[in-house]
Amino acid sequence: MQPNISTKLLHAFLALDECRHFTRAAERCHLSQSAFSVVIQKLEAVVGAQLVERDTRNVTLTPEGEIFVEVARSLVSDIEAAFADMADYVARRKGRVSIAALPSLAANGLPAVIAQYKKQFPGITVQLYDALSDQCLGLLRLGKADLALTAPGASLMEFESRTLCSDPFYLVCRRDHPLAKKKRIALPDLSGCDLIHLAKSTSVRQKVDQLIRDIAVNNTGFEVEHLATVAGLIEHGLGVSLVPELTLFQFRHLNLTAIALETDDVVRPIYIVKQKDRTLSIAAQGMFDLIVASFKQP
Repeated sequence: MQPNISTKLLHAFLALDECRHFTRAAERCHLSQSAFSVVIQKLEAVVGAQLVERDTRNVTLTPEGEIFVEVARSLVSDIEAAFADMADYVARRKGRVSIAALPSLAANGLPAVIAQYKKQFPGITVQLYDALSDQCLGLLRLGKADLALTAPGASLMEFESRTLCSDPFYLVCRRDHPLAKKKRIALPDLSGCDLIHLAKSTSVRQKVDQLIRDIAVNNTGFEVEHLATVAGLIEHGLGVSLVPELTLFQFRHLNLTAIALETDDVVRPIYIVKQKDRTLSIAAQGMFDLIVASFKQP
């Protein structure tokens, strides 16, 4: 049978060991002497041994009592340490939160949020994975990430998601390109353009393929993984590209320009995603709330 010992019993016995007097120990525990005696008797019954000699004016521990007092100190110390540790988690003085985010968000937007979070809760470890959309959801599925910031995908339905922001698309081209002087670009304006693509595995490419399905663009043969590569190819006159606004920081070259597409519904929605039916840790919930507030659109 498992022993049923409360911290009240342990604290009473430790008080008796320190005071070596029933009345003073009872006063310390805010109990009457009779109630205190019952507490010690209950503890002895649970332990299965006499712990205190009662036949002298001053209290003396039995040999078993001398052994158990060390056990009691250890138990109380462990319990107090555990609750203090838990209090740190509840107060966000310690903990861990892990985020998986699209590279564009991981590099632009999210770092400011993480810096603000770390300023508020310096004891919490923040882990960041920059990954493509499907990889973000995979990390979430495996429990390696608490939250994912990602674009639409086939696997999104198995998770709980919330729209974080809308990411409009821009044409990026050289400043000497025929379309560079336009203030806004209509999709038909792209007809005949040499288009540089991101890889098919990216959420950007999946959206771009939808946008240009009825437009006669020229296929340059370039399908690359990294935006820096796209920028280099454009800068050397090898084509143009359609990219979302969150990626524009990658194209801050003097010879490049970005022009918004004029159709308002040409956007890539960005979601904040978590596992269904699973409560976030206090640390992760704090990060979730801060991300939502920071990306809130006017």
